[in-house]
Amino acid sequence: MGIIDDVTSKVRGMSGGENSGLVKGIVEMLSNRETGGLGGIIQSFQQKGLGDIISSWIGKGPNAPISPNQVKEGLGNERMQQLSTQAGTSTDETANKLSNILPEMVDKATPEGTVPEGGILDKGLEFIKSRFS
Repeated sequence: MGIIDDVTSKVRGMSGGENSGLVKGIVEMLSNRETGGLGGIIQSFQQKGLGDIISSWIGKGPNAPISPNQVKEGLGNERMQQLSTQAGTSTDETANKLSNILPEMVDKATPEGTVPEGGILDKGLEFIKSRFS
């Protein structure tokens, strides 16, 4: 579980340790089969003209930065509101934190430069979620 431990510690550091609700929300969003999980997020970003950014997070090169406004646009109002509620912060504050956390989480969830199929991704994301309980 080296990769999972790595992303867990990095996300804890980025979130200052106080945003376990936000991290849990991200993990749930990335693994939610009803909304398409990570694949649904990728599709949403692509449809909104942000495909190059999210593709850099999946690929093996450096992660392209994303602005808080682009995060809001890529995730959409409903997802942003859900994450803000879980985090107990405003949507602006949530988007700001996501602009730092989301690229790393997507990058670590796709270690081979591709989106893993079901089981492996689900197990990894469940492990991360358990570390923030």
